[in-house]
Amino acid sequence: MNRLGLGVGAAVAVLGATGASAADLNVELVVPTQTSAAYHKPYVAMWIERADGAPVGTLSVWYDLRVRHGNGTVWLRNLRTWWRSGGQALTLPADGVSGATRSPGRQSLRFKGDQGVLARLADGDYVLVVEAAREQGGREVVRVPFQWRSRARTARVETRAAGSSELGALTVAVLR
Repeated sequence: MNRLGLGVGAAVAVLGATGASAADLNVELVVPTQTSAAYHKPYVAMWIERADGAPVGTLSVWYDLRVRHGNGTVWLRNLRTWWRSGGQALTLPADGVSGATRSPGRQSLRFKGDQGVLARLADGDYVLVVEAAREQGGREVVRVPFQWRSRARTARVETRAAGSSELGALTVAVLR
């Protein structure tokens, strides 16, 4: 395991070239199917850190939005790494960040480069951190390094990693 905590080696592929335009961030994540009689969908947090580990901002948080659970925010502290790196300071629900928990399978998210955290992100090396925790289940954190170049000439830069239990394959693509 390397210093970024990647259980599976990260591979980087650069594909094509186009003219300069604002970049977006595409995240594809597999929530694995669990064989458990008492299965609960995972709470998931996605955020960006600088290469030195300093948090930049939260991209997305999936949790139980139903009122009968007090909007589910009481359980967000189970996403311990995210909670300590700034999640506890976030007022939820947050427009464009909060979302409902998701079922097992491939999940695809696209974050516009001119909105939210990405709008103020300077060019440089970063890490996308994804943390998942389930009631009566496990907890896992996967870190995927990526380079943010908001107006580069490369069409697509893709980085991959994978979890081993609560998270499956994870692909981060910077799209121009």
